[in-house]
Amino acid sequence: MATTTLVKGARASRSTITLKLLMAVSGLLFIAFVLLHMYGNLKAFAGHDSYNTYAEHLRTFGEPILPREGLLWILRLGLIAALALHLYSALALWHRSGKARTSKYVVKKNLGSSFSSRTMRWGGVTLLLFVVWHLIHFTIVKVNPDGGATNDPYNLVVDSFQVWWMTIIYLVAMAALGLHLHHGTWSSLQTLGWTSTAAARTRAKIAGWVVAIVIAGGFSLVPLFVLFGVID
Repeated sequence: MATTTLVKGARASRSTITLKLLMAVSGLLFIAFVLLHMYGNLKAFAGHDSYNTYAEHLRTFGEPILPREGLLWILRLGLIAALALHLYSALALWHRSGKARTSKYVVKKNLGSSFSSRTMRWGGVTLLLFVVWHLIHFTIVKVNPDGGATNDPYNLVVDSFQVWWMTIIYLVAMAALGLHLHHGTWSSLQTLGWTSTAAARTRAKIAGWVVAIVIAGGFSLVPLFVLFGVID
């Protein structure tokens, strides 16, 4: 009986480690993606033609080896698979954490945790909803809240963020993204074993702040500069 319990415990431990590794690797893939996506968004500062040329290049990249939008669809399918793994791992770990908690704590268990770590779950839900809206807004349906055309990527961006509440939505989402990236970067590096020393832990914490500020801040620039009339 004791042996069986130990075997089950070992399997559960290995399974938990696997889930954490899936979370870490898929999370790092998303960081790479949002960095590239942010770079593309910042093309708006170069003007209408530069931004639209970039948007068109994404659709034709890889031709004639790949069909039009072929590379985009490969990336989309890869991101969908990574998202599914990330969500599955997060939900499974959340469920296990709840089962392992046999009694309520008298002292708050998050006393020494950071705000970004305490908001990871609900921040993740917020980001998932935002991703759905973002795809509807700019990709699947293309919604122009200003009532203008939707077939011109640059004009769609400008028309959208000239509407103040659209900019607010995106800024709130970027705040959630920054918090998620801050703790997620640290957690991923920890899971991969890159925080074994005090110096490594310090570097991981700095990396979390840098990634969060650069990406969330970079994504926020275009909506803000459109709203204030710098990009038009």
